[in-house]
Amino acid sequence: MSFTAQHLYFDDVEVGQQWESLGRTITESDIVNFAGLSGDFNPIHIDHEFARTTPFRRPIAQGLLVFSVASGLGLFSPPMRTMAILNIKEWQFTGPIFIGDTIHVRSVVLSKEVRARGRRGEITWRRLILNQEDKVVQEGVTVTLVQGRAAAEKDEATGEARVEN
Repeated sequence: MSFTAQHLYFDDVEVGQQWESLGRTITESDIVNFAGLSGDFNPIHIDHEFARTTPFRRPIAQGLLVFSVASGLGLFSPPMRTMAILNIKEWQFTGPIFIGDTIHVRSVVLSKEVRARGRRGEITWRRLILNQEDKVVQEGVTVTLVQGRAAAEKDEATGEARVEN
């Protein structure tokens, strides 16, 4: 997927702005498929009989599955010209996600730092993953590298993208 006119540049967002993603229901198939992909076959995720013996009383989704799905949800809330994830810090897993729970993501811009003379910048985000009851199930801080408007400026004489070293 390439960026579209709807994708925001580093310059388009301000500290304090926040967005809420659409929701996504976590299914048993998600949990089983993630176990196959990641190798995380912990019985608390895939063995209903074992899960009954835990404090949760039923299977729970893998924390990294929930984080991964939330990463996808956040891709369009807001739609940014993200070039890379630079850092994930202070991440907390605060509650379980069960089969049938629906999650969504709240993203808040905490800070911004210009890089490469405005061709890109670092945005520090507060990310909250919430369930259908608006309870926080995961939260933390991420830092992304985002394309700046200076990277999109065209050289008027040639019509080509300007490249600075």
